[in-house]
Amino acid sequence: MQIIFFSSKPYDSDSFNAAGAPADYQLHFQQARLTVDSATLAAGHDVVCAFINDQLSAPVLECLAKGGTRLIALRSAGYNHIDLKAAQRLGLCVVRVPAYSPHAVAEHAVALILALNRRIHRAFNRTREGDFSLHGLTGFDLHGKPIGIIGGGQIGLAFARIMAGFGCRVLVFDPRALTGLNELGAKQVPLAQLLADSDIISLHCPLTESSRHLINAQSLQQMKPGVMLINTGRGALIDTPALIGALKSGQLGYLGLDVYEEEAELFFEDCSDLPLQDDVLARLLSFPNVIVTAHQAFLTQEALAAIARTTLDNIAAWAAGTPSNRVQAGA
Repeated sequence: MQIIFFSSKPYDSDSFNAAGAPADYQLHFQQARLTVDSATLAAGHDVVCAFINDQLSAPVLECLAKGGTRLIALRSAGYNHIDLKAAQRLGLCVVRVPAYSPHAVAEHAVALILALNRRIHRAFNRTREGDFSLHGLTGFDLHGKPIGIIGGGQIGLAFARIMAGFGCRVLVFDPRALTGLNELGAKQVPLAQLLADSDIISLHCPLTESSRHLINAQSLQQMKPGVMLINTGRGALIDTPALIGALKSGQLGYLGLDVYEEEAELFFEDCSDLPLQDDVLARLLSFPNVIVTAHQAFLTQEALAAIARTTLDNIAAWAAGTPSNRVQAGA
């Protein structure tokens, strides 16, 4: 079976080769991002393995189907970047990795909180330059603070457990009724209450039409002045330009992003020798109370191994005629 991986990095080939694919699986790792222009590289491959910033629009899928592809194996949990109706029309099966390591993403969200709160990034740069003063580095105790979590899935609940361990008061918003919150001392609340009551808000919900730009100029004004906002979910959960005004006014006191709505052309690549063309991102990076990481929350040894194992299992199940972790239009 011929399998091509788009947007692959050395850690992808390492993890998939270590996962022990069957001998008849021919794995081809392609650094190029999947686009209309690069889709022809998949000709003759039964399976296309795509990542979060690959383009899986109808024209791309049509090209893949024409070249003989029959399975789209997403090595991610999110699937908002694929045209599922087009895939169904073309007879392409789509599978995903619904869970790999919720701890990886949850722990990265906590790392952003701690770094922002205690100004670790600023202290690091100061001491390297011989400045051992402490002015401007005052943080706050997390213990007892209300923490708002938007999204009560596996990652959101893993994050809730960690923050409960810090002694925080945990508030969770999710449109579904959640179980198991009482044992954490957590409480499920309406979104408006979470926005108004939380000192820190962390996004862990999927990107859907209803959640797109969930955080916008209006919702930012509903938050406490000086609130900390963390996003390790999907970039389009936030109307990013609205953050600039909130940061300038002080309404938003801290911002930690691991995802960005317009990240596709930037993240996972070394652009250090080029001028940054994204004016909004450049403006965000100019604020001292902002930390942006390049979609690395998933990047742990355990998560990479789980992604590789689940993806290969998904391919094997599809080949056997019993696809698992399938995603379909309207599901």
